[in-house]
Amino acid sequence: MSSTELPSLLANTVSPKVGAVRVAEGERLRSVGLPGATLTVRSRPPAREGLPPALYVHGLGGSSQNWSALMPLLDGLVESEALDLPGFGDSPPPDDGNYSVTGHARAVIRYIDASGRGPVHLFGNSLGGAVATRVAAVRPDLVRTLALVSPALPEIRAQRTAWPTAALALPGVAGLFTRFTRGWTAEQRVRGVMALCYGDPSTVTPEGFRHAVEEMERRLALPYFWDAMARSARGIVNAYTLGGQHGLWRQAERVLAPTLLVYGGRDQLVAYRMAQRAARAFRDSRLLTLPDAGHVAMMEDPDTVAAAFRELLVDTGELRGDADLGAPAVRDGADSADSGS
Repeated sequence: MSSTELPSLLANTVSPKVGAVRVAEGERLRSVGLPGATLTVRSRPPAREGLPPALYVHGLGGSSQNWSALMPLLDGLVESEALDLPGFGDSPPPDDGNYSVTGHARAVIRYIDASGRGPVHLFGNSLGGAVATRVAAVRPDLVRTLALVSPALPEIRAQRTAWPTAALALPGVAGLFTRFTRGWTAEQRVRGVMALCYGDPSTVTPEGFRHAVEEMERRLALPYFWDAMARSARGIVNAYTLGGQHGLWRQAERVLAPTLLVYGGRDQLVAYRMAQRAARAFRDSRLLTLPDAGHVAMMEDPDTVAAAFRELLVDTGELRGDADLGAPAVRDGADSADSGS
């Protein structure tokens, strides 16, 4: 049994501390107490009884809000819940201060076990993609399908635009960056994040930008904000150096669940060229490539991502073939990424 495998833990649901956290129409937040961590869970009411559960895991510096554009598009297909990982969104830091990929995976496993919702359709973006890969590898009983948007899997030659994020993992860098950027406004910070994460930041609506600034202001006021960022960045770097059966690429090869891979051609954090390797590593993969998208395709082009997920459900027999699939650019894994980054 893997060290991340923790069966049958009972959760206590407690009153959420919503504060300034934005809740979109149709969503609700709740806090779930687990051994070692308290997680904020964002959910939507199911469109009907009996829908299979889906769970969404965000990336470094993100939150459950990153899935608010995609979740309503899947209302008739799944019952959606999105987690705030420990130390992110509205979730407090983990009790043991463990922000490793394994630590985050353990929190996800504990939640699925405690909620009794498994197996789930598991989604992950960036760091959340690495976490979801580890969960699917060590607990295949908890995962029906896997959908990974720009998963943070090890790269030998990372893009230069990703170096500053990786540098947060170095001791003292977060403190230096905090002092260097002390005079930056929340608006300036958000513009920088969007320039890094979006293929075309101009597509963000004024309302979306305002909400992002409000959320940035809220997070900057948290005493653990930079610690969570730095330790989680260190967790990604450490995961990249692991070899053997604990290496993320080896674990990708062990995933049994049908997998949808989504890569953006303008991604500055996860190289577009990694799409080919990922398609070969996951044994039952489908690849969606979006040349104009960046690092957060589920926010930039949620309709196409939703259509690709519907097609995955048809392929796996969980949805009738005459469902409205749209027309995503989905092709077989080995043949799909025909241009580099």
